[in-house]
Formats: sequence, structure tokens, C-alpha cells
Amino acid sequence: MLSRSCFNLLNLDQYPYNVDRARIPRVMTFPGIISEFDEEGLEGNNSNVEVENEYERRIIVANQLPIKAYRDSETKKWCFEWDRYALDTLILQLKDGFSPNVEIIYVGCLKAEVDPSEQDEVAQFLLDKFRCVPTFLPLDLINKFYHGFCKHYLWPLFHYMLPVTPSYGVRFDKSMWQAYVLANKIFADKVYEVINPDEDYVWIQDYHLMVLPTFLRRRYNRVKVGFFLHSPFPSSEIYRTLPVREEILRALLNCDLVGFQTFDYARHFLSCCSRMLGLDYQSKRGYIGLDYYGRTVTIKILPVGIHTGQLQNVMSLPDTGKKAKELKEKYEGKIVMLGIDDMDMFKGIGLKFLAMGRLLDENPVLRGKVVLVQITNPPRSKGSDVQEVQKEVNRIASEINKKYGKPGYKPIVCINGPVSTQDKIAHYAISECVVVNAVRDGMNLVPYEYTVSRQGSNNLDKALQLDCPTTSRKSVIIVSEFVGCSPSLSGAIRVNPWNIDSVSEAMGLAVTMPDPEKELRHEKHYKYVSSHDVAYWARSFDQDLQRACAEHYHKRCWGIGFGLGFRVAALGPNFRKLSVEHIVSAYNRTNSRLILLDYDGTMMPEDKVNKAPGEEVISVLNGLCSDPKNVVFIVSGRGKDSLSQWLSPCPRLGLSAEHGYFTRWSKDSEWESRPIAADMDWKRVALPVMEHYTEATDGSSIEQKESALVWHHQEADPDFGAWQAKELLDHLESVLANEPVVVKRGQHIVEVKPQDISKGIVVESLMASMKSRGMSPDFVLCIGDDRSDEDMFESIASHVSNHFLLDKAEVFACTVGQKPSMAKYYLDDTVEVIKMLQGLSAATAAAPRQLPKLPSHGTSVEVVTS
Repeated sequence: MLSRSCFNLLNLDQYPYNVDRARIPRVMTFPGIISEFDEEGLEGNNSNVEVENEYERRIIVANQLPIKAYRDSETKKWCFEWDRYALDTLILQLKDGFSPNVEIIYVGCLKAEVDPSEQDEVAQFLLDKFRCVPTFLPLDLINKFYHGFCKHYLWPLFHYMLPVTPSYGVRFDKSMWQAYVLANKIFADKVYEVINPDEDYVWIQDYHLMVLPTFLRRRYNRVKVGFFLHSPFPSSEIYRTLPVREEILRALLNCDLVGFQTFDYARHFLSCCSRMLGLDYQSKRGYIGLDYYGRTVTIKILPVGIHTGQLQNVMSLPDTGKKAKELKEKYEGKIVMLGIDDMDMFKGIGLKFLAMGRLLDENPVLRGKVVLVQITNPPRSKGSDVQEVQKEVNRIASEINKKYGKPGYKPIVCINGPVSTQDKIAHYAISECVVVNAVRDGMNLVPYEYTVSRQGSNNLDKALQLDCPTTSRKSVIIVSEFVGCSPSLSGAIRVNPWNIDSVSEAMGLAVTMPDPEKELRHEKHYKYVSSHDVAYWARSFDQDLQRACAEHYHKRCWGIGFGLGFRVAALGPNFRKLSVEHIVSAYNRTNSRLILLDYDGTMMPEDKVNKAPGEEVISVLNGLCSDPKNVVFIVSGRGKDSLSQWLSPCPRLGLSAEHGYFTRWSKDSEWESRPIAADMDWKRVALPVMEHYTEATDGSSIEQKESALVWHHQEADPDFGAWQAKELLDHLESVLANEPVVVKRGQHIVEVKPQDISKGIVVESLMASMKSRGMSPDFVLCIGDDRSDEDMFESIASHVSNHFLLDKAEVFACTVGQKPSMAKYYLDDTVEVIKMLQGLSAATAAAPRQLPKLPSHGTSVEVVTS
């Protein structure tokens, strides 16, 4: 039996989309032979039996495994245990969000250096006992990958710090980037060792592994991949400074689901995709989706939570109550404010200390009463920047303590971590306020942990001498507005950390706030934190990942591109690339052909400034027109004057301008305008509205046609132009509600035109005209790239389904670009369109032909065009 991964190959035409896929076993029953799934239970039974999977698997990939590794002091052998009480080990805690029948496999680095001679033994032990797959990276690779590219380049840049000078951050280093890519490749190799690509879901964590999805997608085109970014995602102005910006963006787009902590981070990512890759996004029933080469990449916005049960277990330990009691006695009579931060440049610890100094300076009555306890965790990276922050923090604390301190009282108490989980909870329990003053932070779960700790437990209540049933819980949170958890804490005091006065005032408000208000704020926070814990976060992400991958086996997939530019094209089973050999064969077998071609985006690239056709386009059009069996039309939204001028070298070419309002069958024919019931009075209403938006939108313009008005925003800012186009569409629909016109959005345009003008009517009219002359088409080729061209595809599909065309007719409706369309074929770009038409033209030139008699100048032809 072949592995299901064989279906990732190019030839997927024979894949049975409408049958259930059998689950592939994970265990070989004999070396080199894979048994059929549940072979014993199904033996002798060839009927379609639906077998329910007993177990599912999730492969969680993170930079580090949630494992403690140490050598036994006596035996010198490696010992391992779960790192259960590290509050930031989310990848271990998220397991509670899955049902018991879901098996979790972890892939990541060990927090220890293992000798190469021991790595195989350690890896086997960790897989057997912990379901962990370690990635052993050489020390020099770790230094370049983690301490170099991740912590000293990506981390500052994602937190809005640009390396403007060599002394201010680390500049991009190609060798560090190559180390980052290599490390991601090693992670991918480890995933390959354990993955069943048709059954397992892969969930990648954080910015250390942002190019890993490309490696997985390249190996298994249908792999089910989710990615969650725990750090901020910067605005496009910051992100675009990254030299490898497209490689990382395209790698994230190789996921099925990409998760962010806040809407701001997701919005920045979408803006980068729009500005740098030209991708549009839309909301689909509440979900944000990006169409990327036929695949829909879903964007999820959900802040991570904490493991409340784990915190409550630690709160119930006797040591925790004992520590809380000691701290209460130590700070008896004092109001304690607490800060717990990593020692890095973005946590705003120095700004927090300055605000504390301002508070004591302006409120003498609080001197001797208010204490700020600051616990600083060790830095996660090395470098001079961390040392500078450490020096500044120590200096500010020393100055304030010297100025306002006295025997038995220090206004700022600095505790250098790491401290135990019990110590943290004990500090939470005796603190009236927690201050999170980061200038930029992805999430920061300290306020969540503080809220749960302030809710208390029997053990803590007893230690703190609180009457548990009657004591109301209270807490106050001061949080920076630049921290990811800020939007979810509706009862917190939000501050701008750069505004020292504002933070000082917030501290003053926190320590003087009436108890009933503290209780209300605490109740609101605890209700949210307890209901949106880490299990809720994991469960929600997993459900959305399954939803995002539901259509994997309903599409035909293949990989395109090289290196980190690799991506997968996914199309419906009946939507495929137009084969030149196939269409030329059909072309040669037929005798009455109708060829309909859009102009902009089809015959001419959209980004070309000069829209006049070159010699290549003129040559291919004349070649097609020279065959008496062909009727060739350019069907465009352009005006008749520009089309006449540009295409004058093609005397036998038919033109349909302004979506069919004007039509002529050849250069010698008169332009015929389609009679419409409505007058053009609506232009007096629509034009001033468009002019207003043109003045307000730099780079936009108005095109006035005889039958329509078009507002262009291709040269405007992508985001602003799209927003303005949506507003203009709504505005025009409102003011023209009683007019016989339609308002439509196209590719970088908003157009107003009469209701009975469309490219679909052009198709109907031309086919009717050919049939009336005894030339019913047995070959129809229609190519377009825009939304207006979908009207042509729809009209052709209607003719086919209603048998208005000959039964033997060859029909080719083709869109330009791989995107959702009513067409059944696609070509990648205008270059491929021209090459395909050249193939048809070459077939035309095979033998001399007598040209047919075309309608003469002034001949009235009943044609409906659009």
C-alpha cells in the first residue's frame, strides 16, 4: 500500500476525492512492509466500512522542550522530568485543551548540552517516556540562530527597535540568517521522523521557527500546519526593513492557520501581505482569510491564557502559605506594589522606577508607606544592551532609595531572579497592585497570574489570616497600553509607559482607590481570566486549525517555486491549468471559433505604464484574425477611442468597448452603441461624489466614459485606497439607489454603469449573431482576469448547461492567475496567455485560407456588448 504522501505529486487527476481515506498505520508488522489499517478486523470484508480513529496526534514544535535535564550526581547519568512549575511553559500546559484520545508529541531543543555519543540514547528515551523529540543543535549554531538572529535581530525588530547605528542593536548578518534557516531545517527533519502527514496536525510556536512551515509544506504539500506568534508583529513600516521579509511572509503563508495575540498584530501582518505581496484579505463568516495560490490561510486572533489549575495547586502548597505569611510580616503597614519582568530593554523597568520616584516626590504622605517590589528574571539573551539596562535600573533604584529611604524602609526593593513559583505567588498574594510597564510586549501573563493569586485559596487565606467566606477579593492592575494583554483587561488602569507623570498618577490612584472599586475590578478580571485559560486557548486554536484544513483533500495540489519562495498551488478538482497541446488539438478539429479576450491584465500586464500593445501582441492577434474560421474580439472596459488607436494595426479584429456599450466587428465597420433605457442623468449625481473621494485620496483618479464613470486607486496607498473604495462603493449605492445603474468594485476600481451593460451580454449577443449567420460556434475561448470577466464565464457556462451550444463544442473559459473563478482553466500571467495564443496562431498559419466577408462599413449588426 502506498503512503498517502504519494498524493503530493503533480499528477493528482486519479485521486478519488469523494471517498473516505483510510488511516495509515504507524507500526510496521514486518520489516519493510506496511500492513493495511485494522487488517484483522476487516479481513474478508471488502465493503466500505468506516473505521473510527481511536487516537489523534498533535505535533507541537517549539524552540525548547518543556523538560528539565540534569546529570545524577552519583551515577553521572542523564535524568529528565517535566518542567511543570515553570509558569511560561505553555507548550506543556496547552495539553489540557485536548481530549484524552489526543496524543501530544513535542519537538524542540533540550535545555542542556548532550554529547553526540549520547544523543541517540537520550532521544530514544525521551520519545519513549515523554513523547518528546529533541533537536540537538551544535553550540555554534545555537549562538548564531538563537542568541544571534532570534534574540539580537528579530526580537528587537519585532519590538520596534531598528539597528540604526552599529552601537544600537545588531544589524542584519547573512551568516546569522543562514544559521536560522539551517536550524529550522533541522527542526523540520525531526518532524519528518514522527509525522503521519495525512493524519497529524503540526502546531508551530513563536518567531524562532517562522520558516519551518515552508520546509514542511515542500515535503508534504497537504500537511496540516498551524503557527502561533507569541511576540508582537510590527507595523509594515518596521517589518519592511527586514532584508528577508518576503521569505518569512511566504513561509507563514505556507501555514493553514496563523494566530496572533491581538488584532493589532494580525492587522500589521495583513498589511504586510497586502503591501509586499499584493494579497487581499476578507472576512468569511467571522474568520479572516487570505487567498494564497488557491489556498485559504486563516488568521486567528486570540490571546493566550494561563493554567489556573496549576497556579491553584501551587497556592495550596504549605510552603506557599508560609512564604506569604513571612512577606506579610516583612511589609507590615506598607502598601506593596509589585513588578515581575525579564531583564531586557523593552520591559520599561527604568521608566517604572522613575514613575515611583515621581509619586513619592509629589505625595510626601506616601513616603514610608508605599513599596515597589521588583522581581527581575534573568535575561534570555546575552549582550551589551542587557548590561546597559541593568546598570540604568540599578542606578535609578539606588538614587530613589537614597533620596526617600530611611532605616527600615526602602521604596524600591529589587529582587534578582529567578525565584521559585511559590515566591512569585506569595508576592502576588500580599501586593495591592501589580505594575506592568513594558514599552512593547507580545502578551505578558503577569496580570493574569496576579489576578488568580489574589483570588486566594484556603491555604493562603489561613496564612494571611483572612476570613475566606466573607472576605471580598480585590486587586488593581496598572498595564501599559503597548502590552498584548491590555485589550482583555477592561478593568485595568492603562498607561503610556513613556509618560512618567501618567504612570505616577496611576500608581497614586491604585494605592488610594476605595476597596469597593478594587473589588469590582478584580471580579471583572477574574471572570475573564478563569474562563479564558490556556486550555481554552489551545482548544480554540485546534478547532480552527481543523476547520482550516477541512478542504485539503478536495483540491489538487502541487508545489511551485524554489528555496524559501516555495509555495503550494491548490485548485478545485475541475480547475486546472490550460494545456497548449490540448487547446491546439481542439482548435484544429473545429470550424467555427469564437475567441474573446480581455485587454488589461490579460493581453497587457496591469503594472505596465504604457498600455499600447507591442509588436508581439499585434502579431498574434493578426495571426488569429487571418483564419476565416475565427471571430476574434477584444472585450474591454476601456473606451472606444483608446482601443481604436492601439489596435488599428489589426483590421479584422472585433472590438467591444466600455463593457459592450460600443461594438464594431472590424476596423472598417462603424461603432454601434447598445440602446439603453436609461439616460445619463445619474452622472450628475455620481461625479461629485467621486471627485470628493479623489481629492481625499492621493494617487486616485476618475475615468469618464460615455456609458460609465470609473474611480481608479491603483496608484494610491494600498490600504487607504481599499478603505476609500469600500466607502465610495457604499456612498454611491446609497445616492444612486433609485437610478437604473449598478455600482461594482473591480481590481483597483469602483465603477458605475447602466444595469443592462455587461460583458456577459456581449457573449450572448456575439453568439446569437454568429448563429443567425449560420456560424454556430463549435469552439469558444474566453480569457479574462477581472471580476467583470466573470460575467463572460457565467454566460458561457449558462450556454453550455442549457445546450445552446453544439453538443460537440469545445469550450475553454480561462482566468489569468490562480484564484477562485467560474472559469475551469487558468494561465499564470499575460506571458502565458500570449504564448498560448501564439500556439493557436501557428496552427492557423498551417495552410492558406480565403478570408470571409465581414460586415461592411455602416452595416447595422444587432449586437449586445458590455
